[in-house]
Amino acid sequence: MEKRFSEMTEAEIKGEIAALRAKAQKAEQMGMVSEYAVYERKIALGKCYLMDPSSIESGKEYGIQGDPGSTFSVLYLNGIFAWGYKNKQSTLEALPISVLEVK
Repeated sequence: MEKRFSEMTEAEIKGEIAALRAKAQKAEQMGMVSEYAVYERKIALGKCYLMDPSSIESGKEYGIQGDPGSTFSVLYLNGIFAWGYKNKQSTLEALPISVLEVK
């Protein structure tokens, strides 16, 4: 049975991220776009557990990695997810904290 990121040590998380990167690269080379996207999302979630959630502040606006020109206004944090509004729209969304560009 696989461990969750929340149950892993920092070293285990880094190892899992490296393995996922290799799988993502292979999927990309084989043209498996949706499989590549799944691995990238898992990598983003793993990176969340290597971050300090207090580096993300409620009420601040952040850029989004991989989405140039887009912004995310954080309303609140819930675990490893930041809840807020993308590009000042009215729909509440959640993003993993690792995809926010912390300056």
